[in-house]
Amino acid sequence: MKLSFEVLEALDAIDRTGTFAEAAETLHRVPSSLSYLVQKLESDLETPLFDRSGRRAKFTHAGRVVVEEGRRLLQGAEELERKVQRVKQGWEAELRICIDEILPFDAIWPHVRAFYEASIDTRLHLSREVLGGTWDALITRRADLVVGAAGDPPNVPNLAFRSIGSMRHVFVTSPDHPLAQLPEPLTMETVARYRGAVIRDTSRELLPRTVGAAATQDCISLPTLASKLAAHIEGLAVGTLPECLATEPIARGELVARQLIGMRDVTHFYLAWREDETGQAMRWWLDRLDLPDLVDRFIGYRYA
Repeated sequence: MKLSFEVLEALDAIDRTGTFAEAAETLHRVPSSLSYLVQKLESDLETPLFDRSGRRAKFTHAGRVVVEEGRRLLQGAEELERKVQRVKQGWEAELRICIDEILPFDAIWPHVRAFYEASIDTRLHLSREVLGGTWDALITRRADLVVGAAGDPPNVPNLAFRSIGSMRHVFVTSPDHPLAQLPEPLTMETVARYRGAVIRDTSRELLPRTVGAAATQDCISLPTLASKLAAHIEGLAVGTLPECLATEPIARGELVARQLIGMRDVTHFYLAWREDETGQAMRWWLDRLDLPDLVDRFIGYRYA
């Protein structure tokens, strides 16, 4: 490789100070050593980096390109050195955080902002998973930390988890749907005669879960909670929704809530991670998110 960080630092210093002599003083070197570095690079690249026709050498266009692009390389090298030191001190190079689809994604931004304001170099990767996909993401190492993992935790080694609250669900239909006219309480057998709407579980290795649908019910599989809500409002399907999400459509007359025998109306959620891989960045996030009422805080953020 013809370029080196040594010569890039020399060119940067020459550009900042204006002369070889001042650059050499800044770098604690003799001017002749800088001249040698520059002339060798010009020879290797077969391109002049300085115009020496005047009393004072000036960068050529090619020299200017080398200086500006070289600064980016120098900055990248400095950042890499800092990251290596932080890894040595127990800070992860990256942290993958997965938020369950049922929680409002916007509620994570204040925490992300605080993380960056703390000048932590760990790179964040944020993602979404659905139902058992949160547990699956942790087990298959697509995520290091999951926020809002639903249902019973799987029995796997080194899995740590904390309860962060629960969420109530209601069974809804459009006002014009046949189920809206039947006397309550409805039974699962009656509901199974009509099309349901479920969010597609994103599990890859764990057995996918289905919530709020009868075993024999014909269902439309949807990618997001928003699309599930829309399907209910359109009268295309029936099913359960988080009570906090259904309240306003019910008040507007777009949906009606129906009592359903045998429906599990509360879901419990967890913060989960692998306790054998807990670095400083993970501990930072756990300190902020390990709260028994985190679900309520996230939901409250949506309506703040």
